[in-house]
Amino acid sequence: MKGKRFALISVLSAALLAFAVEPVAAQSTSIDLINGLNERLLLIGVPITILVEVILIYTVFKFRNNSDPKPTRENRRLEITWTIATAIILLFVGVASYGVLANPNITYMADQEVAPNEGDVVVEATAFQWGWNMTYPEEGGFSSGTNIVVPADQDVYFVITSDDVIHGFAVPELGLKQDAIPGQENVIKTVPTEPGTYQGYCTEYCGVSHSQMYFTVEVLPQDQYDQWVQEQQASANESSGNSSASGNSTASGNSSASGNSSASLAALAN
Repeated sequence: MKGKRFALISVLSAALLAFAVEPVAAQSTSIDLINGLNERLLLIGVPITILVEVILIYTVFKFRNNSDPKPTRENRRLEITWTIATAIILLFVGVASYGVLANPNITYMADQEVAPNEGDVVVEATAFQWGWNMTYPEEGGFSSGTNIVVPADQDVYFVITSDDVIHGFAVPELGLKQDAIPGQENVIKTVPTEPGTYQGYCTEYCGVSHSQMYFTVEVLPQDQYDQWVQEQQASANESSGNSSASGNSTASGNSSASGNSSASLAALAN
């Protein structure tokens, strides 16, 4: 009898501790939706688990010395009850899951417009063996290498593709995961809510250096993000200006050399 009480108390204590633990603050709307769905499913799963375990423990102890078990008798009322209960549980799970899966921050539909509002950020993430190239088409097209910087509390769209083989774009702490497929653009959307730096990586085995395909997502307050964008744009413009100047100098040098050669040939002819 003490054993049964101890087992029951242990199961109930574990369940209460699971519900009493305060969840960590969500880093994005995507992970907030996922965690909320998990919590709602636990509200169903934990009581069912406890009920089944209690019945199992009771049955084991009560009938452990029964050497002449009787066949189970039909109980239509019980069968109808658990059929209705199962239908209600499945309906709850289906409605809760659909409400999350249909949200654009979890499943972005192809017919939806990318970055329809002012302040939204678009990041093109292009995978290759074995690395990433992140560009900002709405901010002049500059590249930030493997470092993504986005503002907090703004819609962020990731347009994901690949240059060679199938890769996987994933940032677990932000609730983001999408395939990077050659010749195809897949879009995922979220709203980061907590400033910080989050680790991302490739989730699709793509060759010998697959394990080195890391990138980071840095979430900044809006003013710091704006300053970062201005710095990147200035750096990109400076690099472009240097390239143009270098090309003009080379062309000028070639023209001068050509003119000198022509003059020398004319002098020799005279």
